[in-house]
Amino acid sequence: MGEVLSTAERFGHREHVRLTWLAVRRCGTAGAVDLVSNGIQQTARYAGAPQKYNATVSRAWVELTAYHMNEAPDESFDELVGRNPGLLNKRLLTHFYESRTLASDEARVGWVEPDVRPFPV
Repeated sequence: MGEVLSTAERFGHREHVRLTWLAVRRCGTAGAVDLVSNGIQQTARYAGAPQKYNATVSRAWVELTAYHMNEAPDESFDELVGRNPGLLNKRLLTHFYESRTLASDEARVGWVEPDVRPFPV
């Protein structure tokens, strides 16, 4: 009998980035920030772990994904990550933020600007 995968194993980082890509395509960057942030916040609350939601992390992933999407707006998700494999690296945000900054209360409840280097523009 095959191994049953947990929800977290079936819905990993790649799937989160893909949902972010879909949200940006459908709603634009600002709308995707709201959609993704609200979805993650509700999911964390439903899972009984509201403290796991981080507003800065959610927005940062949308901002970075949208930036790379703007370089080639009509490409597929697979083309996007093929051209930008860093988006599949869960630790990508550490290129822009100190770990302690992302773990701070301020980052959990609101937007905190990158403190290692700015996002590309």
